[in-house]
Amino acid sequence: MSSPLSSIADSALIAFDSIADRAASLVNPSIRLGVTGLSRAGKTVFISSLVHNLLKGGRLPLFEPLQSGRISNVRLEPQPDDAIPRFQYEDHIETLIRERTWPDSTRAISELRLTFDYQSASGWSRFLSPGRLSIDIVDYPGEWLLDLPLLQQDYRTFSERTATLARTGIRAELSGDWLAFAAQTDMDAPADEMTARRLFEIFAAYLRACKSDERSLSTLPPGRFLMPGDLEGSPALTFAPLPDIPDTPAKPGSLRAMMERRYEAYKTVVVKPFFREHFARLDRQIVLVDALQAITRGPEAVADLERAMQDVLECFRPGSGSLLSALTGRRIDRVLVAATKADHLHHEGHDRLEAVTRRLVERAVTRAGVAGAGIDVMAIASIRATREATVRQNGQTLPVIVGTPIAGETINDERFDGNRKTAIFPGDLPANPESIFEAEKPGEQARVNAVRFRPPEVAEVNGTRVALPHIRLDRALQFLLGDRLK
Repeated sequence: MSSPLSSIADSALIAFDSIADRAASLVNPSIRLGVTGLSRAGKTVFISSLVHNLLKGGRLPLFEPLQSGRISNVRLEPQPDDAIPRFQYEDHIETLIRERTWPDSTRAISELRLTFDYQSASGWSRFLSPGRLSIDIVDYPGEWLLDLPLLQQDYRTFSERTATLARTGIRAELSGDWLAFAAQTDMDAPADEMTARRLFEIFAAYLRACKSDERSLSTLPPGRFLMPGDLEGSPALTFAPLPDIPDTPAKPGSLRAMMERRYEAYKTVVVKPFFREHFARLDRQIVLVDALQAITRGPEAVADLERAMQDVLECFRPGSGSLLSALTGRRIDRVLVAATKADHLHHEGHDRLEAVTRRLVERAVTRAGVAGAGIDVMAIASIRATREATVRQNGQTLPVIVGTPIAGETINDERFDGNRKTAIFPGDLPANPESIFEAEKPGEQARVNAVRFRPPEVAEVNGTRVALPHIRLDRALQFLLGDRLK
């Protein structure tokens, strides 16, 4: 049976690519690890820290193959896909360690190959296996993943769902200009390029307002409207949903017909190639989530993140990979959902952050029907930018975190210059994760101090920088790769 996300022709191409990948893997064993996340989740930082810790011998006690000494060497190698930009690991490490600034966010797909030389834990496997495994890390924006459900929606359905969502909560205020302009636009009038462009511009401005740090909303397709790249200004990106479309065919030559045609072109030119050439070839996946940012913005942002996670998880086809599955396309058999920036909480709050994220994902998993896939949830910090301490205040001992706020950050009316460290009380998450999702219980909502810190200073030993500090990166590695290095 072919995937509902693809046509018969697409399925044939996916099957061909999958068989080719598996044939290549017989000579050089490899797996493809997808790394994605919604805005501000820290994809670039995760990959950079993961690679840096493996290359520099970082502290990874729960990554069993490394801890047991079975991994003898880890190295970067040329990636197999010449048409995909290389993930610029060296540049990002320079930015993080030398400049102590966070690298720019992911705006396009990139790839990096990391190869392990290892000894199998099984004597029989040591005889049969070459003891080498390559990990092709594929970095792509989470907004692209949120576009995949569009392949199952026609233009009318897309417009109806988008307009319904735009009329709820804080979106109702943000979408006012677009909804008003669309309401006064005659969709049956002759197609007009200036009207189409104006609709696109107002709709894209609404999406940007939703994404801003002040709102931190997550469900924002079409994803390329926020990062158009070389398609900016093309007809495939110059359209917008039209509210209240009647259940009748579009009049030929009308504005509505133009919008429908361009929407279908967007799926053909943008979404299908990503699905076929990249997503359908993945074996493992990590989805990074900035749950803390949504939590600090309140129940509406949390509900929107949950909605986005449902759309994300619907994209993953459960099941384990096998030669037979090559006939219908690769299957992602492990998905890790990781709540990032755990270092913004005292360790006492890590379990609560994980519980909130697990609650968010469990409902999405149930609704998406992907319970058969190997899915796990954890709270991590790809790079630990803070350390923990305690302070005495009013006769009480309070747990705090200590770090260097980025230049311009303001705490209690004090503006920081990017050089001075400070200690802050990070706040608390509620013991009951359900209260995070309940708008009618504001007194039980989280009180988290969202402070942006600079990357930490990394010490040198004998002239060599030590590995970047982290929280639970080893657990993530064990879940994603441990079984393939047995």
